[in-house]
This record gives sequence, C-alpha cells and structure tokens, in this order.
Amino acid sequence: MQVAILAHEKFPGRAKTAVGILRYADYEVEAILDRDRPGERVSDHLPNVQDAPIVAGMDDVGDVDALIIGIAPIGGGFDDSWRDDVRTALSRGCDVISGLHYFLENDEEFARLAEENDCEIWDVRKPHDDLTVSQGIANEVDAEIVLTVGTDCSVGKMTVTLELLEAAEERGINAGFIPTGQTGIMIDGWGNPIDRVVSDFTAGAVEEMILERGDDYDYLFVEGQGSIVHPAYSAVTCGILHGSMADKLVLCHEAGKEVIHGYESFSLPSIEEYVSLYENLAKPVQEAEIVAGALNTSGIEDDESARDAVESYESELGRPANDLVRFDADAVLEAIL
Repeated sequence: MQVAILAHEKFPGRAKTAVGILRYADYEVEAILDRDRPGERVSDHLPNVQDAPIVAGMDDVGDVDALIIGIAPIGGGFDDSWRDDVRTALSRGCDVISGLHYFLENDEEFARLAEENDCEIWDVRKPHDDLTVSQGIANEVDAEIVLTVGTDCSVGKMTVTLELLEAAEERGINAGFIPTGQTGIMIDGWGNPIDRVVSDFTAGAVEEMILERGDDYDYLFVEGQGSIVHPAYSAVTCGILHGSMADKLVLCHEAGKEVIHGYESFSLPSIEEYVSLYENLAKPVQEAEIVAGALNTSGIEDDESARDAVESYESELGRPANDLVRFDADAVLEAIL
C-alpha cells in the first residue's frame, strides 16, 4: 500500500509514529508532510530507513492509497491545522489511518467525505467492544514472554521490541509481536490499543493478545507503554506488566534524560530504583527479572560518545545493554535467550 504520512512541525524527533512506520512497516511511503521542511528528504535526517521526499502538504503528494497521521501528541488530540490535509486526502478517495484519541470517524466533516468518496477511516486507538478483566492466565501459554519497560514514555520501547523481534527471527527463532500502541498496531495490522482501554480491562486486553498468539511462538515480544513512575501513564504500564505476566523484562532508557517528558518538574529515579520498582511490582502476579537494558543514544552525535554512554548505562544497570538501532541487538538478545 502506498501512503503519505502527516508529521507537521515534528519530523523526525517528535513524530515517533512516522519514524516507526518508515523503519518497520510494509507500506510504501511516498511522502512525509511537514510544513517546516519542504524540499528535504527523510534520508537527510534518518539513516537506514525508507527514504521519501518531505513536502508541505497533501496537495504536493501524488497518488497514494492512504494518509497516516504520524504524530502522537500528549493527550492524542487533533490539531485543526491538519484539517486541510485530511480533507484533501478523503476528497481524493484516500483512506485515513489515525492513532489519535480524537476519533476521526466521529468528525462530521470527515465521516461525510469518507462516505461520499468511498474511502475508510481507521481509528487505530478504538478498542473492540468485547474486552474483559484479566483472568491471570497469560503465563499458561507455551511462549516465553518478554516485555519492554521504560524509565519514561518515548524512550524507544516499541523500537526495541521490534529490533529484538527482527534479531530473533534472523537467528531462526520462532518469535511473535504483541503490539499495545497505535504505531505497533499500524505496523502489524492487529492489536489492542491499551492506553484507550477502560482501566479495569487493560490487563485483560493484553492477556487476550497473549492467549491468541502465545501457543504459536516460542518467544513473544510485548511492546511496553509509558513508565511506572509517569504521573499520567503509570496505570497503562502496570496493566501491561500484570496482564502480560512477563517472564523477562528489558529496561529502556534515553541517554542523558533526567526528567519526565512533559512533566519536567518530576525527576527520574536512579536506574537501580527502576529495577526494584519493576521487579517488585511484577512479583506478586508473575516473578519477572530485568535481564538487559536498551539505551536510546539518538541525541548523541558520534559513535564513540554513544558507546561510552552505553557502557555507563550497562554499568549502572548491572546487566548487558546496547543501543539496538545504532549498534546491534546481540548482547540484549543473548541475555533474553
């Protein structure tokens, strides 16, 4: 499927959905929409991903099958400055795929345009109606369950999960992916959007996915969300931790990060404290160990400094660690296996 991705004023740093799709999805990306960077290319900013031109708006995009909203703002709201591009896409008969909490299918103008032009709106964050509370049985599946957890939101948990999945598959390991967020669901075409699920059902929504895939694979890599200390997102983190009943955890961190994203008055605890928090919280439901760490060094320019940061994180964590995108996943995967 040929797509354009809307990432106005955020590409690439704050457009993690766009970056995830460029790196991992099977879509053919024809253009990135960013009114701040017209005339540039993806390759000017990101190595080793699909390349595409960056354009000012949907009027500059050729024939595509869909427009994807490639931004995941805090709160998941819809910026009205994006309306013209969505309107143009629907008027041309393009489907629109959105991971916002604002459901585009409930927008009267967008719903009318979709009907008039025989196209679809897929609100990825809209959960299905049959979710229930957890039964506490995810640990009964055959697969070993590996969950990525974080020191904060937006530190790379989905990226680490998919890098581990790819590395495992390259070794011939029978491994599967459990997507819990909008970008992972877009990439895989399946999943439950955990941060949109009623609180009582969050653990059950994760368990449902584990039960559906857990006997088909030897390893399941579960995409984590948020952080256990995040003032807004800790409930989602806990729901995934308990619902997945993970056997092993990988702690994801961003090099140099000291405060919580969007809540800068809150300082991050020490890495040692994170280890205790996650392992102790998991223990009453399913004993799990942080076996490795993943460090996001994208904010560090040169490889030598990035390697120094990884070594420092590894020492602080007391487990193997690496930047799985910049370097490789070998040490982290070995710790899991």
